[in-house]
Amino acid sequence: MENEFYKDYKDRVMPALQKQHGYKNLHQVPKVEKVVINTSVGSQTDVKQALEEAKTELALISGQRAAETRAKKSIANFKLRKEQAIGAKVTLRGERMYEFLERLIKTALPRIRDFRGVSPRCFDGNGNYTLGVSDQSIFPEVELDKIKRNIGFDVTIVTTARTNEEAKSLLSEMGMPFSDRAKKPAAQTASVS
Repeated sequence: MENEFYKDYKDRVMPALQKQHGYKNLHQVPKVEKVVINTSVGSQTDVKQALEEAKTELALISGQRAAETRAKKSIANFKLRKEQAIGAKVTLRGERMYEFLERLIKTALPRIRDFRGVSPRCFDGNGNYTLGVSDQSIFPEVELDKIKRNIGFDVTIVTTARTNEEAKSLLSEMGMPFSDRAKKPAAQTASVS
């Protein structure tokens, strides 16, 4: 059985992008390659317990077991030793990736209080988009009374797009709610009384 979100991508998004950007070949149309969800618990006092909770939460949110990430070098000021487990990550591809994107775009993001859209400035220049989520409770899979600590994490959407504009049009067509309000200088936003 094919995922509805992926079916929508093939049936509606691909032809729209092909027409919008003038691609001659269907294989030129950008697509999402993978989604990486990662978190760090290195600043917590009880790192082992926080890491286990983070791995459990990421597994619950993504539907896939989380892998530990380790420190690459020792930093004395942060009380960090080389090869110390300090975080967790999940890499989603294929059907699970599309299921996660559908839940993120249609269910989780609208549950954020005072949500006005995600920032359109979080592209890396190569067509990849990173979104910071400060609280895991926006996902309906997480039971609110079982949360012991808030776990913030980053969601990186890796695409085959070559430019930020191509990636933005891909994610917009897929339903990513970008905010359309431009940042105004501080002098203009202050009210005069």
